[in-house]
Amino acid sequence: MDETHKILLSVKGHPYERQAFYDIFDDMDNLDWTLVEQPASQALFNINQAAAFDALVLYDMPGITFHENAPPDISSPPEVYQRDFQQLVEAGHGFVFLHHAIAGWQDWEAYSEIIGGRFFYLPRELRGERRQDSGYRHDVTHQVEVLADHPVTAGLPPHFEVTDELYLYEVFEDDVTPLLRSDFNFTANNFYSATAAVRDGRLNDNSGWAHNQGSSLVGWTREVGGSRIVYLQFGDGPSAYANPHYRRLIANSIEWVSTKGRPL
Repeated sequence: MDETHKILLSVKGHPYERQAFYDIFDDMDNLDWTLVEQPASQALFNINQAAAFDALVLYDMPGITFHENAPPDISSPPEVYQRDFQQLVEAGHGFVFLHHAIAGWQDWEAYSEIIGGRFFYLPRELRGERRQDSGYRHDVTHQVEVLADHPVTAGLPPHFEVTDELYLYEVFEDDVTPLLRSDFNFTANNFYSATAAVRDGRLNDNSGWAHNQGSSLVGWTREVGGSRIVYLQFGDGPSAYANPHYRRLIANSIEWVSTKGRPL
């Protein structure tokens, strides 16, 4: 990045290796980043507080509390938070959503529409249809194809390899601009049930679980209201954090969504 960008980095709600993740941002040139954990970061997602930042980067997962061998508690954000967040979108603030951020606020459908998809820990309603819980699979080595010549993909090779967790999830393919597609086969037999893991304590289990063929998109953009939005599915752990192509994608995404030089 040629100019210094100030970002808010919102975290918490899902475990991660902190220092390895923070190194991504420490190693970026011309980046001034402020880390705030959920739920404290919720106080910053409004027009007045967000004005201090050029971009908002979310690696958090609010609205879900896990319990051992019991269903998680799902909560929706307060109405004032929903209003403030949507005002940010309409006003043109830029957002980068990383990895598990697509699972935040499970029952707030407008959040799914902002991001362009949804990962479900439990079966839920979405766009008027009942959807099965999503799937996950850790440590998958796969090839990623760059689909578009776009500022977010600038400097990337046409294909690159990454080892990371993948999701079998809901993607609104008709409503996003696709940037990155995986060559992995996104079928239920290649993934494990999120509900089996968080409700029943059955990790890496897909017995008795069914899910429709999933999207192979792992990165996209949206422009909603006045906002530029990026979702990158990568980012479960150190193997992804250290991947230079992932780091390039994050830096490019911050620069593209940034309000710096883009008047609100």
